[in-house]
Amino acid sequence: MAVGADKRPLRGRNLILFAVVAVLWLGADIATKAYFNGFPAGSVVAGPFLGLVQFRVAHNTGAAWGMFGDSTFALGVLSLAVCAALTAYLILVSRRASVIEVLGGALIVAGGLGNALDRFTLGYVVDFIDTTFISFPTFNVADIGVTCGFVLFFAGMLWSMRGDGASTATGAPAPARGEEGE
Repeated sequence: MAVGADKRPLRGRNLILFAVVAVLWLGADIATKAYFNGFPAGSVVAGPFLGLVQFRVAHNTGAAWGMFGDSTFALGVLSLAVCAALTAYLILVSRRASVIEVLGGALIVAGGLGNALDRFTLGYVVDFIDTTFISFPTFNVADIGVTCGFVLFFAGMLWSMRGDGASTATGAPAPARGEEGE
């Protein structure tokens, strides 16, 4: 079998995983924001639950903790640029990327697109998850995707680099990234 032929299934698997996770997460984000945006800003829709979290609607024109207030358009453009760069990166290295990297990248892209969509169509991001046990910015499903996605993406990259370094140290040929266990 040719060397390139056994890498195609990884590319296909990774691109399908990326697309499916991104579409599902973006859909969940859009649906939840549409529901909560039907309530006036500042209203508590439900909760608090176990003294931990409540659903309180907020319209955010900046970033977390009030940074870059009223920079909605610029943040939307930046978000789209990051999403495009990450998507291009994952497409270019998709046969070497681990499942964890692809999953993380899909969550980042879906979250970035969800918040950019709000910024360009509404002029603000709809946030609704409000922690009641600590002082923390109100957030949404897209923010969860971006945060968890970055953790997964970088953990996957570090894990892959660890595997590449261990193979090099022992003199064994390093497997292509994403081929471990296949």
